Amino acid sequence: MIQRIAQALLTALLLTGCTGMTEKNIDPARITQLASCPSSPNCVSSADVGDSHYIEPVAIDGDPDDAWQTLRDILVADGSITITASGDHYIRAEATTRLLRFTDDLEFLLKREAGLIDMRSASRLGYWDLGKNRKRLESIRSKMQDAGVAGDS
Repeated sequence: MIQRIAQALLTALLLTGCTGMTEKNIDPARITQLASCPSSPNCVSSADVGDSHYIEPVAIDGDPDDAWQTLRDILVADGSITITASGDHYIRAEATTRLLRFTDDLEFLLKREAGLIDMRSASRLGYWDLGKNRKRLESIRSKMQDAGVAGDS
């Protein structure tokens, strides 16, 4: 019985695939672009223009550094998100889902001159995310708009 359960779990894990960015030793100062989304529909990114993964970047309203600090404050205040790397123009974080404790990877890239913050959210495991990654980033955008540092997209 236990062997069948273990075999079923291993089979399920192999069928779901893995799309995560688990690299821990990154230098935020060297990051110039977001990672691309995999072909699976469990990722959204403002850098993947022209495909189903695309989500609008955050349009900054006012000072880019104020918007960047507000974003950081929003992430820190969210009990499901942990910032794992941070710099003056790049943030990498992990979000843990409440019910099943899945980990999703988040990235944010400040483009001061353009007045934008690119963003990406991707599930580490599985194929579909039921829209969770898009909803998460839209919620962050909404909180930034409420704080007065982001405009309407």
